[in-house]
Amino acid sequence: MSPLKILLLPFSWMYGWGVRIRHWLFNIGILKSESFEIPLIGVGNLSLGGTGKTPTVEYLIRLLIGEFNIATLSRGYGRITRGFLIANQFSTYGEIGDEPLQYFKKYIKASNITIAVDENRRRGIQYLIGNNKSLEVILLDDAIQHRYVKPGFTILLTDFHKLYKNDYLLPAGTLRDTVSVAKNADVIIVTKTPKVLSPITRDNINELLKPAQYQKLYYSYITYGDFVALPTTEDINLPESINTILLFSGIANSYPLQEHLRDKCSELIVIDFPDHHAYTQKDLQKIRKVFDDVFSKKKIVVTTEKDAMRLMNSPYLSELKFLPVYCVPIEIEMHEPDKQEFNDQILNYVRKNRRNS
Repeated sequence: MSPLKILLLPFSWMYGWGVRIRHWLFNIGILKSESFEIPLIGVGNLSLGGTGKTPTVEYLIRLLIGEFNIATLSRGYGRITRGFLIANQFSTYGEIGDEPLQYFKKYIKASNITIAVDENRRRGIQYLIGNNKSLEVILLDDAIQHRYVKPGFTILLTDFHKLYKNDYLLPAGTLRDTVSVAKNADVIIVTKTPKVLSPITRDNINELLKPAQYQKLYYSYITYGDFVALPTTEDINLPESINTILLFSGIANSYPLQEHLRDKCSELIVIDFPDHHAYTQKDLQKIRKVFDDVFSKKKIVVTTEKDAMRLMNSPYLSELKFLPVYCVPIEIEMHEPDKQEFNDQILNYVRKNRRNS
């Protein structure tokens, strides 16, 4: 442990006591958790972010959308609005946040999905149920800490490179909740693993995390799609070979994307911004200047899907006009033999508990 972390440990202990008192108040009933007569699948993590929550929710959407009428409910982090909102074709990042906007853009053609935001999850669920009698399942985005709602099924995510058992509470580490909360999950998914995962590695992680008998431990990895041009890339062809990629992103952990892009170029330049960063004119001017200073002609700018959502309606997007700017779509895939068992577990839960079943 670094000297700085050692100095911060007393503050982590105080933070931990505050978190434990809050859980205790829920456990003895002073603070109330509410259950609902509809399948609620909560997806979340114990850390500040970067565990692959968004692509995991999208995996669940793809799994469920062919059979069920579904909704996603998020806080809408980064939005400037408040209250309950349902995404539509006019919604912007400022109104509903980057992740819900991404869900909507990807699944806009589906008639049996509703993308909603509300900082009050109980109210949001009540609105969704009241306004859609055919609704069969709600996916709660980032729901581990929101104990005012009790999901019927909880999925806890942990990063392969930073497992929660190897982390510390804030501010010495990145955990925003105690490790003991992991016992509330029905499923634990270790995300961002290598595509080839050895049995020895699985056994070591199983031994570290020690899931309870009622918990299932699964493993997932990231797959990347082809570059998708942003509107700034007018009539610019993607070079057949790329010398330099300038990656900018405002997400918690960009290292998997960095590893992916290093295989596609001889030089990778990285500009990191804070998670859910709202880009200013100065930010985009900086990106353009760094790009212009690259000597090679075979160069492109790359960002993430979530960052693209934040840029889509930005008044400063013209700062990147005529630059070859692309985003990289990502999905998660479950390792075998986990995939079929996980899919069946989710589908069986929803089939058994949906309204009017």
